[in-house]
Amino acid sequence: MLSFVIPAKDEERSITILYQEIVDQIKKLGCSYEIIFIDDGSVDGTFGTAVKLHQKDPNVKIIKHRGNFGKSIALQSGFDNCRGDIVITMDADLQDDPKEIPNFLKKLNEGYDLVSGWKKKRKDPITKVIPSRIINLAVRILTGVKIHDINCGFKAYKKEVLKDLNIYGDLYRFIPVLADRKKFRITEIAVNHRNRKFGKSKYGWRRFISSFLDLLTIFFLARYLRRPGHFFGTFGIIFLSMGFIVGLYITYLRITTGGIAYRYPFLFLGVLLIILGVQFVMTGLLAEMIIFFQKREDSNDFIKELTA
Repeated sequence: MLSFVIPAKDEERSITILYQEIVDQIKKLGCSYEIIFIDDGSVDGTFGTAVKLHQKDPNVKIIKHRGNFGKSIALQSGFDNCRGDIVITMDADLQDDPKEIPNFLKKLNEGYDLVSGWKKKRKDPITKVIPSRIINLAVRILTGVKIHDINCGFKAYKKEVLKDLNIYGDLYRFIPVLADRKKFRITEIAVNHRNRKFGKSKYGWRRFISSFLDLLTIFFLARYLRRPGHFFGTFGIIFLSMGFIVGLYITYLRITTGGIAYRYPFLFLGVLLIILGVQFVMTGLLAEMIIFFQKREDSNDFIKELTA
């Protein structure tokens, strides 16, 4: 079964067209399916239109949120309620082309666990393209995940990739990074990107700033989630070493010159660095202790094959 998870906010005029385009592709593939529309606080007729689609086709499911909670929560709602072996996420604004669905499935059949779309030729305003490219470059540098378009909502997943996934804020963008951390095989394919027909883009500079903050979060989660002591301990040792060097310098001056009257700022700096170093090291140790006493991760989550 294919599960389509599609968040929608104020996309009344788009979802009927998108539904029909998806069904046309499903008929060619000849597989079972479900299409889950998540109405994330729409103020137009999105929910009513989705209800009509459900009445026409019981394979259409609807999740209605009490208000607008953001795309991460919308996707999480869809992931928690889908039943398919393969999950495909799409935006509801018709910019993602359902004709690409067979290409995603073909790539998954090659052994990949997650396939991300790459809007190689984007049909977006420059005010959206430039911030997106900056974020994508930063992601490649900080995480090492070589994906050109981490922001693309058109993705295909094997169901196990989404198991125990916890996304919030704008972390939905970084699912490939989280999947890479769990050693799933990820790749990307270039997809056709279409002009927006209805409504307007919900991406702005405020989301660009929040994306950078989320990038710092995902960088820490990807690199140091299971070993926070390494992160804090590294900085702690650096500060302790610098403080120790400053202390040696002050001691040398005290012995050779007999006074440090004009060196008190260096003395205070050395003491401050040592205190910071101790605090960072202790923070790392406390984080390691918290992780140690937490419920351990299920080792089966990391097994790809098991031969009895």
